Amino acid sequence: PADRHRRRGGDDWGTIETMNAKTRKIRLSNGMPHQARKRFGQNFLHDEQVIARIVDAIDPKPDQHLLEIGPGQGAITDLIAKAGGPLDCVELDRDLADFLEKRFARHGNVAIHQQDILKFDLAALNNRSSKLRIIGNLPYNISTPVMFHLLQNAKLIEDMTFMLQLEVIQRMISNVGKRNYGRLSLMVQYYCEVEHLFNVASSAFSPKPKVVSALVRLKPHNSTSIRAKDSDCLQTVIRTAFNQRRKTLRNSLKSFKKIENIKEHSIFDKRAEELDVDDYIFLTNLLSNGNI
Repeated sequence: PADRHRRRGGDDWGTIETMNAKTRKIRLSNGMPHQARKRFGQNFLHDEQVIARIVDAIDPKPDQHLLEIGPGQGAITDLIAKAGGPLDCVELDRDLADFLEKRFARHGNVAIHQQDILKFDLAALNNRSSKLRIIGNLPYNISTPVMFHLLQNAKLIEDMTFMLQLEVIQRMISNVGKRNYGRLSLMVQYYCEVEHLFNVASSAFSPKPKVVSALVRLKPHNSTSIRAKDSDCLQTVIRTAFNQRRKTLRNSLKSFKKIENIKEHSIFDKRAEELDVDDYIFLTNLLSNGNI
């Protein structure tokens, strides 16, 4: 089972204590006020209306198992916990994790894990009949690696609701012909339906980030959706193609052994950004069979 004291998490939603007064800060066990740490990418959400809107969008139920990445000082955690369902929280900051342990000690449905979300084993939490609902304010500097890590466990997940940099969400929902269309767009859309919910101004956070944030919901496709024969091969094909996106696929994918037998197919005349998800599934199925 997952250790409730493991280390690391992510960016942070906010704090109940700062909801009504931005200058008020939580105090740690050593009596010192907690300061946002740049190395952890911390920007604490303090806007009451935004917090309420996020919780409304998540709409937690007592029979749902939630996992929160980067609970921070507990603003969202507190409201989600009140729904009554099991809630696991993964937090990077050692001081905040200790604070949350104490704060939620009397909540039998809340477990705090001080651990790196990139190393956290989601399967260890999958000991209930319901799939995980994952929420969090992902730090901008590791949001893409976190997304790819979670997508590898899509079969364990009911949905994911994240605060992200708006630019990242725009890449996720982008499609063929757009400048920001790429690997993230394809892999997210392969695994999930993506819904951009609403934007959040930088003034809603403390300290203010230099970018606009937004809330997004990702819902993994059901098992009947069209799938590649080999998902690992799909990732390799997409990554290799976009590493040399200016070249035709005939040239960018020449490291694939099987291409010699099929390179005259018209799909190889195209470039990486000219193919949609279904095209890449078709292409991967042509190239797979252990011939990477």
